[in-house]
Amino acid sequence: MNNDKKGGVRLLTGAWKHFRTITYHKYLVMKGCFAVGLYRQGLTHDLSKYSPAEFLVGAKYFQGNRSPNNAEREEKGYSSAWLHHKGRNRHHYEYWIDYSTRDVPGGLAPVEMPVKYVAEMLMDRIAASKVYLGDQYTDAAPLQYFQSAKEPPVMHENTRKLLLQLLVMLAEKGEAETFSYVRKGLLGKKI
Repeated sequence: MNNDKKGGVRLLTGAWKHFRTITYHKYLVMKGCFAVGLYRQGLTHDLSKYSPAEFLVGAKYFQGNRSPNNAEREEKGYSSAWLHHKGRNRHHYEYWIDYSTRDVPGGLAPVEMPVKYVAEMLMDRIAASKVYLGDQYTDAAPLQYFQSAKEPPVMHENTRKLLLQLLVMLAEKGEAETFSYVRKGLLGKKI
C-alpha cells in the first residue's frame, strides 16, 4: 500500500475512533447533566466537536489517551480546534475571560461563571477523566487532574472555589452525594 492510501486509512480510522470517543464523552456528560436536572445542557453539550473545524483536527491527531488538541498544540504551537471550541461552549472557564480596561495582571478579567455552567464543567471533567482513564478512573481523578496544573487557571475566584468544592466533594463523598448536592443545593431543582 502506498503512503497516500496508508494516510487515508489512518485518517479514516482516526475519524471513527475520534467519533466514538467524543460521542461516549458526550453521553457521559449528558447522563451527569440529566442527573442534576440540566436537560438542555446535557443534550447540547459539545455539539461543536462534530463541526469540521474541530472534528477533522480530532481525527487527524487522535491518540485515544488524551485530547487530540494537545497533539495539535505540540505540533503547531496552538490548537485551532480548541480556539474554536472554547469560544462556543460556556462550560469552559476560558469562555468567560475578557480583557480588562483596568490595571490587572496580564490584562485579563475572568468573569464569574453562572452556576449551571460550573455544574456542566464538573460533568465535563468527570466524563473526560472516565474516557481517558478507563478502568483506572476514581472519583478523585478529576480533582487530581485539576490540582496537577502547572499554574492556576485564569478563572474567577468564586468559580474556582465552587469548582474546587465540588471536586473535593466528589473525591470524598462520591458521585451520588455530589450530584444530589448539585441538583438540590446548588441548582435548587426538585427530584
